[in-house]
Amino acid sequence: MTTDGQAHAARTMWNLLHAWWQMMPKEKQTLANADAAIRQARKDIDFLAVLPAQAAQAVLKTYFQAWKNCWDGRADPPNFKSRLRTVMSVDIPQGRDLNTTRVHRRWGQVNIPKVGRVRFRWTKDLPVGKHAGTENRITGARLVKDALGWHIAFPIQTLQHRPEPHQGPDLGIDVGVTVPIALSDGTVYEHGEWLTGKEKARLLHLEQRAARRKAHRKAGERTSGRLHRTYDQIAGLRAKAKRRALDWQHQTTTAIARTYGTVVVEALTITNMVKSAKRTIEEPGKNVARKAGLNRSISAEAWGRTVTMLAYKTAHHGGTLHKVSAPGTSRRCSACGHTTPGSRESQAVFVCKNPDCGWSGNADHNAARNVPHLYRMGHALIPAAGRAVVRRAKRVKPATAR
Repeated sequence: MTTDGQAHAARTMWNLLHAWWQMMPKEKQTLANADAAIRQARKDIDFLAVLPAQAAQAVLKTYFQAWKNCWDGRADPPNFKSRLRTVMSVDIPQGRDLNTTRVHRRWGQVNIPKVGRVRFRWTKDLPVGKHAGTENRITGARLVKDALGWHIAFPIQTLQHRPEPHQGPDLGIDVGVTVPIALSDGTVYEHGEWLTGKEKARLLHLEQRAARRKAHRKAGERTSGRLHRTYDQIAGLRAKAKRRALDWQHQTTTAIARTYGTVVVEALTITNMVKSAKRTIEEPGKNVARKAGLNRSISAEAWGRTVTMLAYKTAHHGGTLHKVSAPGTSRRCSACGHTTPGSRESQAVFVCKNPDCGWSGNADHNAARNVPHLYRMGHALIPAAGRAVVRRAKRVKPATAR
């Protein structure tokens, strides 16, 4: 049995568990009853038997954790997993059954239950052999498939000391499209295109080929194998670009977390920033194509993912991350503190219109300097305490309704 079969079985197990949860009365929605249900399902349905028992228990644990996150206000309630939109993955919770070994400087081997020995690329040091112990060991594995193939990740249990408070300076960050990350001390982090010229030409050629083949397909006709292969090649190039973007984000956020003790960012509502400008037929929007291009550029920069990385990396190095309100940071003069209309003359230049000031400089640098100023003035945002209680009352009802 291949790993693909186990991934499809894990997704089916999740959907069956979700259907069972919705049908059961509230008093019977317990962990013990759910465990008995999935055990019986693995006996009755041969397709689910390809999934190891430990992986089936991991699905159950993940499903219950999803409901806990919903009740605590951290996420939406769990739902059915679509075959086309769900990332294929398999969780193996018991690390002692993996028998992970290093066979080469660049390669290792791991024993996947009901699959066998699998070779993987050794990219980080793992506690195997004499380096493993009760306080430093592999606790499991997670197999994830994307357009470039299958990948394996190992959760590790290790003993870490609480980091000392970071004594580095304060830092403000302004994110943008032209300049991805601008720091308050004048440092700028930029990146180029994620695909080379040949790769971009190849992607354009594949997209044109897919459009031609799709145009010749009749309504209701199944997608041909050649069109599927073209889609897979397009997805592979896009996955390669995403991997390079992730690598740049990791390197940039790690450098910031190691250097600065207090990092202050803007609390951006990205979902509102990337809304379409089409509006309605009676009242159409303006510059719809330009706004659509801006939305794609904002989404490509993944500002929310950058903030998430900074949050856990600053905590790992003993620093702190704070958020301040975003409105006004681009129009306020960081030298005199006045906000005057028309100060930002262009995307890159800021000129203060205050007659007593007249400071001019880089617009991104000016906005980044305003961010830590708001934090020092006590304008850091604090999450509302009652928000989780309200969301819990709203989210539990659909799961238990009949």
